[in-house]
Amino acid sequence: MPFLTRKTVSFESDTLASNGLHAGYGAAWQDDAFRPSKPLAELDGTGMPASLRQPQTKRICGHEECANGWVMPWRNRRRPIFEGQWGCSGRCVLAMVQAAVRRELGDRDRAIAAPHRHRVPLGLVMLAQGWITHPQLRRALEAQRESGTGRIGDWLIRESGVEPEKVTRGLSMQWGCPVLTTEGFSPEAMALVMPKIFVETFGLLPLRVAGSRILYLGSMDRLDASVAFAMEQMTELKVESGVVEGEQFEAARRRLLACDGVEMRLESLEDKDSMSARITALLEQRQPLAARLVRVHQYYWLRMWLESGALGRVGSLPGAAGEDVMDYGFTIGDQR
Repeated sequence: MPFLTRKTVSFESDTLASNGLHAGYGAAWQDDAFRPSKPLAELDGTGMPASLRQPQTKRICGHEECANGWVMPWRNRRRPIFEGQWGCSGRCVLAMVQAAVRRELGDRDRAIAAPHRHRVPLGLVMLAQGWITHPQLRRALEAQRESGTGRIGDWLIRESGVEPEKVTRGLSMQWGCPVLTTEGFSPEAMALVMPKIFVETFGLLPLRVAGSRILYLGSMDRLDASVAFAMEQMTELKVESGVVEGEQFEAARRRLLACDGVEMRLESLEDKDSMSARITALLEQRQPLAARLVRVHQYYWLRMWLESGALGRVGSLPGAAGEDVMDYGFTIGDQR
């Protein structure tokens, strides 16, 4: 019949192809070792669905149970795109969002059920390496106990004169991770990687991108596998975590927080259904060219790229802070 056709949407990609990967991006640090990572299945390494990079690609609705098998030929709905999938209607977009929310809730439940890994206390690690003596450790522990606060590493530096570099090396052994430096750190580029509220809340700092594939994430005293996993999903980069010496970390964090980043709008919702409906409303209103939802502890982070120019040259990192990239952070009930 001439009036009906199988539901498909054509996408032009000539203007999008110019946003491919280039090693010269300001966030990249070429001196780090390159190790290839596994990209997200539905994205092509530039934050866009792979099909959008190919001219004349036909697409069908991403909702597996979509009942609208046929549409009128003049219907031309190209957006929104959510996690590499196109939704032919608001109802189908809602179903796709609900599936993503269930996925993130499931990730949280598995993380809670995972067994806790006990680690050797930092003081004992350093004592075993011969970097401190029993009197030094005892003096630091007494000062920490009297104060009722503070990290043992800080007390070892303050009360026992231990070098900060040795404390950092001890932390790297305790967590089984490398010692990272702030060499090659570009605060303007790294301020676009993750919302500043995550930097402040979780004590983590994006340091640099190596070989256009690896994002180095630093902390002063611990690793956070949950945040690292979320950053891999959001940025399409392999995340390597490590510890950074305290003064270096604080100096770099101050520089990053002073730069323009992607502003995160925070909202608290009653339940997962309310959150799904809100995310769907935003997608329908903003009509993003790409969007993704990940969970970062109590926050559900929605990032939307509204136009192709919002994409940078590395992974799916934004090219610049501006109105074409939007971040929303949702919490459910009293999780915040």
